[in-house]
Amino acid sequence: MQRVLSFEQTPGLAVPLRFFLTAPAFGILAGLLLAWTGPAMFVSRWTPDALALTHLLTLGFLGMCMLGALLQILPVVSGIEIPYTNRTAASVHALLGAGALALSCGFLHASPLLIRIAMLMLGSGFGWLLLILLKRVWSAPHAAPMLVAIRLALSALAAAAGFGIAAAAGFAWPLSLPLLLITDLHVSWGLLGWLGLLVAGVAYQVVPMFQVTPVYPQWMTRGFAWTVFVLLVLRSAAAIDGSRSEPWFTALLILAWMGFAMITLNLLRQRKRPKPDATTFFWRTSLISILAAGVLWAAGTVFPALAQHPAYPFVLGALVIAGFGYSVINGMLYKIVPFLVWYHLQNRLAGAAKVPNVKQILPDRDAERQFFLHLLGLVLLVAAPVLPVLAQAAGIVLAVSSTWLWVNLLKAVRTYRELSLGTSKLKPA
Repeated sequence: MQRVLSFEQTPGLAVPLRFFLTAPAFGILAGLLLAWTGPAMFVSRWTPDALALTHLLTLGFLGMCMLGALLQILPVVSGIEIPYTNRTAASVHALLGAGALALSCGFLHASPLLIRIAMLMLGSGFGWLLLILLKRVWSAPHAAPMLVAIRLALSALAAAAGFGIAAAAGFAWPLSLPLLLITDLHVSWGLLGWLGLLVAGVAYQVVPMFQVTPVYPQWMTRGFAWTVFVLLVLRSAAAIDGSRSEPWFTALLILAWMGFAMITLNLLRQRKRPKPDATTFFWRTSLISILAAGVLWAAGTVFPALAQHPAYPFVLGALVIAGFGYSVINGMLYKIVPFLVWYHLQNRLAGAAKVPNVKQILPDRDAERQFFLHLLGLVLLVAAPVLPVLAQAAGIVLAVSSTWLWVNLLKAVRTYRELSLGTSKLKPA
């Protein structure tokens, strides 16, 4: 069962938009970095360029969008009041943006000072957000499945941030740390925990609502998030202990996420609207990427020589970060941003002027065109580690696609500003 949303609790439009409008800039920077570096990007996952590219996408694009969505969703879903909402959003936004840039530049220039500055900024931003949110989400009554998933996603973020700061410390100071282990835990908690659980929790609500599908099975909404979180805990404990059970917990995690992908694809197959929109395409691309990543991981486990190939971690990372994370968030922005613009215009104008519908605010054709460019970029990004000659093309397409997303979102914001000022003469789509 879906929870009834309380939109009267929604924060000001500027709260999520500052995050959503900044995120594509990091996608552009990531694409330009890949285009500049070219085939050298895929020499090793530990090169400065590869580390910078990864964090521009994860901290920059994914992190910005996820935190913006979280600050929008929590008051609406559970009535959780975020203290000093505007100041909190502005502060976290500035610290995350500056910290992501400082960390990426720190990797690129091998600068311990920049990495230390990034640790301070990111630690302060995530620390403040977690401090004010964790207690509130865990003490909120009537926890619907979506809120349970958000609780566990925030807890996973705390773990990912902790391991990330520890890994950064290994680059910032001459410390004797097990960087391979710490990085592995940072990645698993960040991608399978924080990213995955937040997407799953949001999917419980937005897939049936925006895609007009049947609701998720009750057994899944009640147990999936907890299953993933417990498996992450067990896998981490086994990895730290050096236990032989660690690969088994990893396999169960992969199977759980592949199961989520197959169930969601099946729900999308049952859409009541005959014609799929751009967001449907983004969702399907995201879910197919999960399945492809799972198959690739299994192949690397069965054939160890495959896992030792230099391209293997890049292809796996491209499928999870760009294929799963970037795709689904890109698609949801095309639903969230025009809906928020429409909702705030309804409240602001209060019948004084006609408010355009969601499809007029951000037409489907604009989103569909950007999807096909995103898909081309994803294909090139997955192929480039195997065929490095494609690296520059992948970077250029990623940068152009991110720019197109940015322009589309800015169009929706311009509509809000023009109508708010009474200067718009919007023509019907």
